[in-house]
This record gives sequence, structure tokens and C-alpha cells, in this order.
Amino acid sequence: MREMLDNLRMRVMPPIPEAIRDQFTLLRARRVETQTSVMYVMLLLTTPTAAWAGSADLNWAIRYGMPALLAVLCVLGLAENAISRRRPLGLRRAQLMVDKTASVSGWVGVMCRIWAVINWFASPPEAHAAFAMIIAMGSLATAYCLSAIRFAAILNLVIGVVPISVLMLLSGRPAEVAAATSLVLATLILVRFILQGHALLVEMLQLQHQTRDLAHTDPLTGLANRRALDERIAYLLAKGEGALPFTLVLLDLDGFKPVNDRYGHAFGDRLLCGVADRLREVVGDDGLVVRQGGDEFAVLIPPGSRLIDTALAKRLLIALVRPHTIEEVPVFVGASVGEARWPADGRDAEALFDFADRMLYQAKAETRSERGFYPPPEAASARRG
Repeated sequence: MREMLDNLRMRVMPPIPEAIRDQFTLLRARRVETQTSVMYVMLLLTTPTAAWAGSADLNWAIRYGMPALLAVLCVLGLAENAISRRRPLGLRRAQLMVDKTASVSGWVGVMCRIWAVINWFASPPEAHAAFAMIIAMGSLATAYCLSAIRFAAILNLVIGVVPISVLMLLSGRPAEVAAATSLVLATLILVRFILQGHALLVEMLQLQHQTRDLAHTDPLTGLANRRALDERIAYLLAKGEGALPFTLVLLDLDGFKPVNDRYGHAFGDRLLCGVADRLREVVGDDGLVVRQGGDEFAVLIPPGSRLIDTALAKRLLIALVRPHTIEEVPVFVGASVGEARWPADGRDAEALFDFADRMLYQAKAETRSERGFYPPPEAASARRG
């Protein structure tokens, strides 16, 4: 039974994918800031008429006290929203805002429904329709304003519509039964609207995430591209003077062009993918591996990484010593490496790249005559055969 309920919940209200969860929380919080203001204004404007419509047989504390309390809560909510919009919206505050709005709206909904049900029983039958209308319109409008918070919106509909609909259906009066039926149908339509809107929002964020990934990913190797590297360095530099050091390594393959010219671009592309795989193996999750273009790669080691104080350049070169076997042809490819450390080797991104470039070309000049990068003659002959 529990498994069946879990499956139903997953189908009706699936969880937010991990990749877009933070973005979804921030976007939802921004919508809540805007829409809850509308909700508070709507409730504030309806409380005077609701108090006036209350049953004369009720104690004044119930007839006027509960609407007055609701009005006070609305004023406080509007004031809090006005203050909140002046502050930057971080992830933690966004989540707190969503949780708080969901909780407060639920308790306000319970209070309003209790007030309506009490008035229903204390009023003559001809006045029942008025309270049903007040609750129905209030619930539907509140759910619409809270549509960014799927659970809170549906909860408010259940709290608002179910009690009054049950009372109307059990009354036996045809007009009230017909009104309750229409109210339930309208509620189901709004629930569907809320769920569809939620699904469309998730789909939109996933599409944005995929588009952003494509814009920051090298299509051949699947590594990050130069744009992603620049943005990551800018993010690290934005932390200011108190930030911890980080390392930038530039890597340029030696002898790639002759191999590419001899065996073709498809062969060369597979060689580049093999190099990318080996760089990934060395760096893992402790840094960012980048293909800048052509046969140029880069590695960014952020503060706190396990690789920050290791001989990373040497480890990268060792990873490329083994031959790459492509279409049964062993291909030997090496690289020249230039390393720069922030802030010692450059205070900004341009200076950091310039220093790493100088180190790279110095290494290339020193070792160019010592390395061989072509397949053995017998391997090349075997491939041509």
C-alpha cells in the first residue's frame, strides 16, 4: 500500500531534478515575493465584507475577531515582503521564504475555514451560499497566488474547498449541491493547472541548464570550454584579496598536427578525445579540465583541492607517456606545460594567462628536440596495409 502511494506521489508530484534544484528554489522564491503581495492585498480587502457578512448570532470575538486577526496578518505580510525585496536573495533565504510562506498560508487557510464553517452552522440556510462563495473565491485566488509553491497551493485548495463542499453536498438542497459540484470541478481544473505550470517551469529550467551546458562544453571531448574557464576564474577572482591561491595549467600537445595531417581529422579527433580522457583521470573532481581549442588544453585547480600543492604538471605529462592506440595504430603524443599560481604569478586573469603562456612556450622550446611524437614506421605501415 505504501509503495503504491509512493508511486502515485512520484507521478503526480515528482521531485525536482538535482541539477536545477537551486535555480528552481531561487525562481520560486522570486515568484512568491511577487504573488504573495497580491494574495495579502486580496485577503485584506475582503476581510471587512467577510466580517460584515458574519452571523449576528455569533459572539463578537468570532464574528469580528478572526477577520481582524487575518487583516493584521496580511498587513504584517505586506510589510515583511517590502523589507525582503530590499535584501539580496540567496539560496538559504529563498528556501526559508518558501517554507515560511507555505506554513503561514496553511494556518491562515485553516483559520478562515473554521470561521466559515462556524458561520455556516450559526446562520439561516438562505445565508449559506454567501459563506460558500467567500471561501470558494478566497481558496481559488489564494491557490493561484501560491501556484509557485505546488504543495502549499494544493493544500490551501483542500483546506478551503473540501469542508464547505461536503457541507453543501450534505445539505440536500439542489442549488447547494449543484454549486458544490461546480466548485469541486473548478478546483480540480485549478489543481491540474498548478501541476502543469510546475512541470513547465521544471522543463524550462532543465532546457536552460542543458543550453548553458552546451555553451560551456567542448562538443568533441565533452570537457569544459574556454568560456567556462574564464567564468570560473572570474568567480574565483571576485572573492578578493582574502581568497586562497589557485593554479592554472596550460597544456599544448607536441606533434599533434603532423599526426592529424597524416591520418586525417577523424583520427586526430579520436586522439584528442583520448588525451581528454587521460587528463580527466588525473584531475578527477579536484579541478576543471578544459579544451581551449585545437590541441590546447587547460586545467584549473581551485582553492582547497587535493591537487593544489602537488606536482600537477609532471602528473599530466606522465599520463600522456603511454601510446594511444587508435584503429590499431599506436600513437605517441606528448605535451608542453605552463603553470601559473594566483596571486604570485598574476593578479588578474590576463596576467595569469600571460605567465602560464610564457612558461608553456619556454618548456616547448627546451624539449622540442628531445621528443618523438610519430607512430613507429611498422605501425604506420600496418595501418596503411
